[in-house]
Amino acid sequence: MQITELTELMHKLVQDKGWYAPDSKRPQTPRNIATSLVLEASEILEHFQWSDESRQPDELAGELADVALYLLQLASLCKIDLEQAVLDKIKVNYNRQWDSAE
Repeated sequence: MQITELTELMHKLVQDKGWYAPDSKRPQTPRNIATSLVLEASEILEHFQWSDESRQPDELAGELADVALYLLQLASLCKIDLEQAVLDKIKVNYNRQWDSAE
């Protein structure tokens, strides 16, 4: 499945839940979505708080999916082609120099 298809499914879910409605208690603004993205990413950290491995891989998968959904939505709301942005960033990182890990 392509990023665009996942994005369409995400938008359908948000629409079906009524979160895009003007009177929604969960306004889907870029700022609110960015906040939610960070909160969900923090929930991923909880899985590794006292261990190098998650003791609940199924729950971790759900948190990763939450982050992905918010990321897709934020990119879409900000009119960013996420697939192209990722490809561009990979190209930049190939040419970037980091300190060697000696």
